[in-house]
Amino acid sequence: MVRARTDTPRDAGTFHAVRFYENKASLCRIVAEFLGEGLATGQPALVIGTSEHRSGIVEELGVRNLDVRRLQVTGDLLLLDARELMSTFMVRGVPDAELFKESASQAIERLRGRKDRTIRAYGEMVDLLWKDDRSVAAVQLEMLWNKLASSRDFSLLCGYAMGNFYKDASIDLICQQHTHVIGAEGAAGQGRQSTTQLFR
Repeated sequence: MVRARTDTPRDAGTFHAVRFYENKASLCRIVAEFLGEGLATGQPALVIGTSEHRSGIVEELGVRNLDVRRLQVTGDLLLLDARELMSTFMVRGVPDAELFKESASQAIERLRGRKDRTIRAYGEMVDLLWKDDRSVAAVQLEMLWNKLASSRDFSLLCGYAMGNFYKDASIDLICQQHTHVIGAEGAAGQGRQSTTQLFR
């Protein structure tokens, strides 16, 4: 299903969507579509993910005839390790607001450079926190992304493994932090176009 909050502006620079996924292959394809579409129009891309998912996303970008190495050299694509980035702002098991703002802002500015460009970002730090049974910290981190969006121009796609939520009613806590909620592929007739169409 796709559910859109009505209290958030439909501005491409403030989109914060969550996409639930069933497996690695579908996640990497979805993220590559989202980022690839932006790269084709001059929007830099930021990936904050695990090593496995970064490799899969890079492979999918290659399938779309995007030269990943060149994009990294030109500063249009930045690949970061999710756990390494989290280690820069987590304090006693929860995200520190100021440290997060500093770390995330630095990553965004590395892509923007001297040009005032909206970036497209994919992140799964919150999913890792949820997998570690740190749901409170995960929700706090989603809230910090929303706060950062008030001062930084970016579109953010979050990925959550659906398997973590089948028996967890707290899924609503995550959904409430996003402008758009997109169910896993195949759910309620949703196809893979659902994610990219939100950002047009």
